[in-house]
Amino acid sequence: MSDAEPVLLSRLVEYLDSLLDIPAFPDYSRAVNGLQVEGPQRITRVAAAVDAAEYSVDGAVTAGADLLLVHHGLFWANPSPLTGRMYRRIAPLMRHNVAVYSAHLPLDAHPELGNCIRLARLLDLDPYARFASYEGRDIGYLARTDEELDAFRARVRAHLGEPVEVIRGGLGRVREVAVLTGSGAGFVEEAVRLGADTLLTGEAAHHTVVDARELGLNVVLAGHYRTETLGVQALAAHLEEAFGLPWTFLDHPSSL
Repeated sequence: MSDAEPVLLSRLVEYLDSLLDIPAFPDYSRAVNGLQVEGPQRITRVAAAVDAAEYSVDGAVTAGADLLLVHHGLFWANPSPLTGRMYRRIAPLMRHNVAVYSAHLPLDAHPELGNCIRLARLLDLDPYARFASYEGRDIGYLARTDEELDAFRARVRAHLGEPVEVIRGGLGRVREVAVLTGSGAGFVEEAVRLGADTLLTGEAAHHTVVDARELGLNVVLAGHYRTETLGVQALAAHLEEAFGLPWTFLDHPSSL
């Protein structure tokens, strides 16, 4: 177990809710942001993961964490019985007294710790404006660079790994990049309208190929999971700096 000074869970939740603007930040109707599972009164170690999956819960228990921070939380559908997969997720949390805190769009959008800004900075892009509004709150960024499309793809691949797919709808040079992590391909029209020549996101549907080619936009697909590992790690590191809580990242990559 950790030698860190315990921090009240209630204090951490209050701090995170304020930091991420959880009460006021809009999200998809099925997403549940904030504390999803109550745990011990005092927290000594944090685990961070992209998904609140069975393997993430097991990893948090193995790591001796009593708080699991996630981007994709436990609850995405209508209320359902605690059976099957949901039971297998919930039972170890209860048995080992592990809390779960989830931040979806609030973490994508955060101006310092968010997935989008962290990805832009990782790639040494120059963010200059916000992009991709959801119910009045901007999620992504517009950023500048100046390089060949193939060189840009190679840099993304060097930082995030394989595969990195490219829909070549525009010119071969990248100057204005719209950055929106995860499943951001639905914003191709807004990216073009705002002057972007390239959209950097995680994954896309088939029709995105048609849209990008007709609109003259390059789309770089670096993986939903891989583009969204940055925020939870930044958030956990921030809690370590603010409260002295050690943390572990539970990495369970997918090819999507």
